[in-house]
Amino acid sequence: MSPFRMYLRVVSKSLQPEEISNRLGVEPDESTSIGSRRHPQSPPRSHATWIRHAGETGGYARPEDLEPVVVGWGMDLANSLGRLADSGEAIVSLEIVQEIRDIDDPQQKGIFLGVDLLSWMGTARASLDIDQYVYHECGHESDSAVP
Repeated sequence: MSPFRMYLRVVSKSLQPEEISNRLGVEPDESTSIGSRRHPQSPPRSHATWIRHAGETGGYARPEDLEPVVVGWGMDLANSLGRLADSGEAIVSLEIVQEIRDIDDPQQKGIFLGVDLLSWMGTARASLDIDQYVYHECGHESDSAVP
């Protein structure tokens, strides 16, 4: 499993995923609708999400490996995202999720983003959101260490 996942997320309080797709000319990999519920007892969602995955390759990928996927979506999509964000009807973000399971593995550390991706994000008016999780088993200290 790769220590990194990357995806594009569009969030809107006024547009449903179908409307976002129509504006962008692209279908999402997953979405949630305004008014839908996570569980029957959950309150209705107040916003829609539209998600396109770059990091579901199934292999061992770092952000610089996933960058060509996002840039490959093209400048037409980036321009459409920028117009949508500028309209105030949606927020666009590129999400990177990093999971460090081996703190000694240098491939699980660091995030590099190239100029082509940053340029694409600028055109798309996309913010960057990085979620980092470190999974580490600490040894148990003996009770005798406490005075």
